[in-house]
Amino acid sequence: MPRTARIAPRECIYHILCRGNNKQAIFGDDGDRQRYLEITGKYKKSLEFYLYHYALMPNHIHLVLEVTQEGGELSEIMKGINLSYALHYKRRYEHTGHFWQDRYKSILISKDDYLLACGSYVELNPIRAGLVEKPGDYRWSSYKVYAYGYRNEIVDQHPIYEDFGNTTEERQEKYREFIAGMLEDEDMMKGKMDRRVVYGSEAFSGKIENEYKVKPIIRRLGRPKKANKDKK
Repeated sequence: MPRTARIAPRECIYHILCRGNNKQAIFGDDGDRQRYLEITGKYKKSLEFYLYHYALMPNHIHLVLEVTQEGGELSEIMKGINLSYALHYKRRYEHTGHFWQDRYKSILISKDDYLLACGSYVELNPIRAGLVEKPGDYRWSSYKVYAYGYRNEIVDQHPIYEDFGNTTEERQEKYREFIAGMLEDEDMMKGKMDRRVVYGSEAFSGKIENEYKVKPIIRRLGRPKKANKDKK
C-alpha cells in the first residue's frame, strides 16, 4: 500500500506517534526513558520547537509539538530524536536490526480546544494501557506539569492552558477537572484517533483538505461489502 503524503507546514502543531519495530519494548529501564527526554531537550534547543505534551509508553512514544518558523522542519526534528535514541539503545543493549517501526505518524492539530483534547489523549494513554489507575501515578508523561506545576524543562505550557484560570492554582485545579472529565469520554478512552491525519474543527479540517489535497481521516482498505441479495 502506498504511503500517505506527509503534511508538514511550519508553525503548526502535531501529534507524533513512534512505535518500536514489531511492537517491541523501546525502554529497558528508567535510565533509557530519562535519556530519551534528554535527547528531546537537546534537539529542542538546536531546532527550536515547542513540546506541549508527551507520554513515554513501553513500546511507543507520543509527542505533541509545534514547529516554528525559525527552527527545523518536522522531518529534521524527528530524524534527529529517533536516530539518536536508537543509537543509544543499540549500543547499550547490543541490539541489531530495525529499531523503530516504519516512519513516525503525524497528525496535524488546530490551535484551539482540540489541542487540549489531544494533550489529554496523550496523557491518558497509561490508563488506557492499564499501566496505572490515575494519570498522576504515571511518571513519564507531561500530566503533572499542568496538573500540579511540576518543573520539567522540556515542556512548554501552551497558550490554551492559560484559559483555565487567572492564577496558577486555579489553572492546575481546572486542568485536573478537565482530565477527569475526559476519563468519562468513551471515544477518548477507546483511543479512536488511530487513522487521523488532521484533528480539528470542520473548518480547520476543510482548510487543510483543500490546501494539501488530503483527507482528514485515512480510509481503511479492503474488499467492498457485498450487496445483500433478497432471498427467494
